[in-house]
Amino acid sequence: MVMSVMDTPGVAAPQPKPVRVLVCDDQADVLEAMRLLLKGQGFQAITVDSPRALLQTARTESFDLILADLNYTRDTTSGAEGLDLLASLDAQGNSTPVVVMTAWGSVDLAVEAMRRGACDFIQKPWDNARVISVIRKQADSERRRKSEMEIAANVQQKLFPRTQRTMKSIDFAGECHAAREVGGDYYDFLEIDDHTMGFALGDVSGKGVPAALLMANLQACFRSQPPGALLNPAGVLKTVNRHFFDSTAAERFATLFFAIYDDRTRAIRYVNCGHLAPLLLRMSGQLERLEPTATMLGAFREWGCAEASADLLPGDTLVMYSDGVTEAGIEGGNEYGEDRLVAKMRTNQWQPARRLVQSIQDDVAQFSPGSRGDDVTVVAIRGV
Repeated sequence: MVMSVMDTPGVAAPQPKPVRVLVCDDQADVLEAMRLLLKGQGFQAITVDSPRALLQTARTESFDLILADLNYTRDTTSGAEGLDLLASLDAQGNSTPVVVMTAWGSVDLAVEAMRRGACDFIQKPWDNARVISVIRKQADSERRRKSEMEIAANVQQKLFPRTQRTMKSIDFAGECHAAREVGGDYYDFLEIDDHTMGFALGDVSGKGVPAALLMANLQACFRSQPPGALLNPAGVLKTVNRHFFDSTAAERFATLFFAIYDDRTRAIRYVNCGHLAPLLLRMSGQLERLEPTATMLGAFREWGCAEASADLLPGDTLVMYSDGVTEAGIEGGNEYGEDRLVAKMRTNQWQPARRLVQSIQDDVAQFSPGSRGDDVTVVAIRGV
């Protein structure tokens, strides 16, 4: 017989976490009334009094539901600030369901808010039973969604390389932090033969689940290629582009840097498909950029590319990265930028690749604390 925790004498069953609701209104009495109502139902209410405060709090904390008024000080009837708030939440990658509050007689405004992303609405003065019913329904749905997304995130993490073969002349590592539970950044280490390794780093357009599905599609395109085919970067990318074009919507595309490294000659042959130029820091301190040699993948059926090459000598460091690195903090008007990335590379030039990758990820996270606006992916290859 299997005994559960609840059946075990002396062992208390784990208590579910309280539903967390972020409430925004510019009237203190409304906030206090809502806080007391939710507290009486065992919910945890965090209150803020302006759209700016709501955006900041939603960036830095996790909630099961956002409850926001549509009318603030700028205009008490149009709901313009509330509609702008919905757009701002979407722009910063919010996935928490939003319920809006509006006055009696403003149903048209509430409908417009739902068209722009709100999941439900409450009219003021509210009916307590209606408020609790809406919150329970949306919060329960959100918790189920989060559980499913946690499973999806675990699956996606397993798509990234978990083990890697040792190469004689290079040390390499990679890491991806998704902006949401799952993301559209892709990196891979592809074993080709005893002395050749393929490196890929891509960024699929969009965010969230749609981007994650396309990321998995892109990975499958590479992993399904015979190892020998990967020795011809230009040829394999033509195949990948055709498959990606045929299996995605017209507005979907991916930027990608793909390179193969020969352990015997230290030569890198690569194709850069519209991706940010990887940075090659020479032992001497000279900086080189591996600029694009083709357009992005999946945008055009008829597609061609050119190969380029470089050498990775002892003491040289190559860093491939997604735009989530250099554009971190852009929502606040002060992005991380390439200069900071280069400075971090120089500071850690003699560190192992794993430590360099972690240092860049930590620096980006400290520069733009809270939730990320975009996926952040870094791959480092060091000549040894």
